[in-house]
Amino acid sequence: MADFGKRSAGEEVNVAAPALQAAAAIRDQVLLRIEPMVAVRMAKPELLAFVNSVAGEIANERRLLLNKGEQEVLAHSIVDEMVGLGPIEPLLHDVTVSDILVNGPDMIYVERRGKIEPTKLKFRNNGHVLHVAQRIASSVGRSIDESNPMLDARLPDGSRVNVIIPPLSLKGPCLSIRKFSHTILDFSHFVAEGSLSPQLARALEITASCRLNVIVSGGTGSGKTTLLNALSRMIDPDERIITIEDAAELRLQQSHVISLETRPPNIEGRGHVDQSALLRNALRMRPDRIIIGEVRGAEAFDMMQAMNTGHDGSMSTIHANSARDALARIKNMVLMANANIPVPTIMAQIASGVDLVVHTERMRDGVRRINEVIDVAGIEEESLLLNTLFKYEYEGENSDGSLRGRFVAKPLRPSFLPRLQYFGMASAFLEAIGVAEAAGDDR
Repeated sequence: MADFGKRSAGEEVNVAAPALQAAAAIRDQVLLRIEPMVAVRMAKPELLAFVNSVAGEIANERRLLLNKGEQEVLAHSIVDEMVGLGPIEPLLHDVTVSDILVNGPDMIYVERRGKIEPTKLKFRNNGHVLHVAQRIASSVGRSIDESNPMLDARLPDGSRVNVIIPPLSLKGPCLSIRKFSHTILDFSHFVAEGSLSPQLARALEITASCRLNVIVSGGTGSGKTTLLNALSRMIDPDERIITIEDAAELRLQQSHVISLETRPPNIEGRGHVDQSALLRNALRMRPDRIIIGEVRGAEAFDMMQAMNTGHDGSMSTIHANSARDALARIKNMVLMANANIPVPTIMAQIASGVDLVVHTERMRDGVRRINEVIDVAGIEEESLLLNTLFKYEYEGENSDGSLRGRFVAKPLRPSFLPRLQYFGMASAFLEAIGVAEAAGDDR
């Protein structure tokens, strides 16, 4: 019953030991008296009032002492148990929390502002965690048990959930929830947060509006999807956009958007549709731009094909340790998809298809910053020619623990300058990176 004393994230409720014992007895009786199928059909406010009423009746019958506040906290806790995610339900509504990490019943962590911190919330036992995991699985038509000990799913609000249970997890059932952000961020927000400089923001806005093919790379939780959302704000509203994702996280503001989402296999192992199949289908849907939430495997081959067959302005993210590593991973994924393609051909496709790689990183002070922006300038003897346009240079640490540094623009004329000239944006881009404009650049 350790979770009874916590009503919402950041709001502690002090409950005496006798009240905890009374709450435990009342909880068990409420769960016996209310049919689960009846509960899931009721609106949450209605269910909350009903549970509160039943809890009051049981307290009177058994002469268990709970004051009004304690009874309301208990009612909320029971409702979260019946139709929510138990003790971690309040964290889903806490806007300061971006990730929820359950490492067994009594170790629950959250990420706030780029930093992971422990909470005082607890599940009752491993069975309690497993019960919540099974409820998540059943809501998406899946199962999780010893024969299927891993699960990727999505909550109704769009948050991504990964579950792994014994025998694969030695600490008991573990849940990892990446919350779906409903906030639409633009580059002005990133500038204010110190994630990039005004000059870099302006340069990225221009590259997105001029239909360059952009790869956003970075580690887990580095802000790749958030940055991709910001880049997509610069897309012309008249363009037809098709997005492809494993779990829908992109929040495009344009009206002409077709969102495609992969489908996992059902309980019988059938019906699986992966990103590669969706991408091949998207090419038949007359897209102006294709945006892939994350390139992970065989779809890298199809993405390179799309970028080299007139679908300019395509964007995607990829897990990588650096901008250069991102291109190496794309090469390896294309090879895995089709080992018969010669490496020089793959490198030529990457050089021709990808214009820009933006690498973002969550640094040790918790701030997500753009670490590097590179221009894929071409190929020479099977090696890609890469030019750094922007680089974050670390200078030191402030007294509050935050990092001090600057975003340095490299005064190079990018290989994609002709495309910027075509859109009349060459002068603005050269100004952003500090290159003296030659006469007639925007002709």
